Amino acid sequence: MHRESILFSQWQQNNNCIIKHIQSLSLFIQARTILAYFSFRREPDLSPLFTDNSYIWGFPRCVGRSLYWHKVISLDPVKVGMYGILEPNENSPQINLEEVDLILVPSVACDHQGYRLGYGGGYYDYFLSSPLVRNTLTIGIIFEFAYIEKLPIQPWDIKLSGICTEMGIQMI
Repeated sequence: MHRESILFSQWQQNNNCIIKHIQSLSLFIQARTILAYFSFRREPDLSPLFTDNSYIWGFPRCVGRSLYWHKVISLDPVKVGMYGILEPNENSPQINLEEVDLILVPSVACDHQGYRLGYGGGYYDYFLSSPLVRNTLTIGIIFEFAYIEKLPIQPWDIKLSGICTEMGIQMI
């Protein structure tokens, strides 16, 4: 199965379940600064969370081979960046990575050991290996059909702290 083959009504229902699971996670409730992403190619869409201004929301901007994280308030303008993905403007304030409490990680697939498959650019693996965020809680966000037994692992792959699907959150 593929995300884009899901009927929109089912996608929306599954997406709403993912949002509810994230909102009920105590680590989310207690967080102050959260790194997230703008949905792409019918990934789970976390945007309903972004209107909660009790959190500081950070979003990535691709520069070369790196991700730079910027604060975005719900009405701040965004632009289409590399690969057609929305990203903050370069003038948006940068996030202090030492203050990040939670990272919601986009994924194509995740496995039961906590490894993720992305789009192949290595941006998140490189970012998550940084000493500034290495010990930060990371939750891979996927639909249940993409939560599989085992993915092929490369030496640079970084294990996530947990996986969230429409069926719930599994901490690793």
